[in-house]
Amino acid sequence: MTPQESFITRLRRHRERNQVSLDEIVSQTRIKREQLEAFERGELDGWPRGIYARAWVRGYATVIGLDPIDTVDEFCRLFPQGDRRTDNTIRDYAAIISHPLIYNDEYDPEHERRRANAQPAEAEVPSVGYQMRRLVRTLLSLRIARSPREVRTVQHPN
Repeated sequence: MTPQESFITRLRRHRERNQVSLDEIVSQTRIKREQLEAFERGELDGWPRGIYARAWVRGYATVIGLDPIDTVDEFCRLFPQGDRRTDNTIRDYAAIISHPLIYNDEYDPEHERRRANAQPAEAEVPSVGYQMRRLVRTLLSLRIARSPREVRTVQHPN
């Protein structure tokens, strides 16, 4: 089983285990049922690319009870539909404001990590962006879980 098939199977099984129907996902995400069925079969030919594909996966993960950020990150690593390359956009912005381009895209077009037949890399180091998102999410969860502090009032003599 390829990593892509494993990913999709894991999502489908999680949905079934939580007893979430495809109709429920359709009503909450407005993705057509046929598109969701194709996704669960691993047929992403009719799926959009880029931000729309990521939004659909984020919505699907949210409805079935998975962490949307981690699910979208994994989707982007495994499927070309989740492509996050922003090189052209950043080049355009730099040209508009006449600023030298310092940006370096982490994507290597020679690397075959997004192909279905590529072998998964061993012990990949998470990107800095991924690590920062995890840190922010952890800090926010700690902030929410912490009990509110008592507010002290100080009375000033007049």
